[in-house]
Amino acid sequence: MAGIKPPQYDPKRVVIPSPAQLQQIRSAGDDSFTLVTDLMSGRGMRNGEAFAVNLDNIVADDVYRITEQVNRTTCQYDRLKHRRPDEYRDVPLPARTRRTIEWYADKHGTVDGYLLRHPGDPSRTFPHYHIANQWKRIKKASQTDIPEGMVIYSFRHFFASNRLTHGIPITDVAEWMGHKTIEVTYKIYRHLMPGSISKAAKTLNHDLTTQ
Repeated sequence: MAGIKPPQYDPKRVVIPSPAQLQQIRSAGDDSFTLVTDLMSGRGMRNGEAFAVNLDNIVADDVYRITEQVNRTTCQYDRLKHRRPDEYRDVPLPARTRRTIEWYADKHGTVDGYLLRHPGDPSRTFPHYHIANQWKRIKKASQTDIPEGMVIYSFRHFFASNRLTHGIPITDVAEWMGHKTIEVTYKIYRHLMPGSISKAAKTLNHDLTTQ
């Protein structure tokens, strides 16, 4: 119809590492880089949420409660994005991610349960630039298979892609990722589910040909 703009399908909006690439990338930096990579890819945490990881927030063997983040501007612990100070979200805790948390805590210790603190001053929160600087060095070294356009946030995209391609409802993914509305999740990640379109087309075609 005239004046109707068709929906856009752009699979290149986000760049997501393959499992093999993720495995290589996660060990390309220091221990904190490995931990953050696993937290973002295994639990869908934002950068600042990963920096506030706390052992006390493991509320079950397979559940982690995200309650706060490290604010990039104030460098203090702060409420979650789109949430009131007393709000939180419970997310799945894969065994692999839990092992990484326990490994890091055993090796580096904690401060009031927090795993990540300022490298030069444990009394301060973990700085955002520490991971960003490592990412720049890793990319510049060109010794790791990092696709063009990939950013640190791609680890979080991996979480969404992994869940959606394994049939987890997008409503659950939206809740776990802390999006303000499911429309946000749908807008960002709908193109990660092209298989559902193909499946629907085949099913509809079968029904039509049997009439």
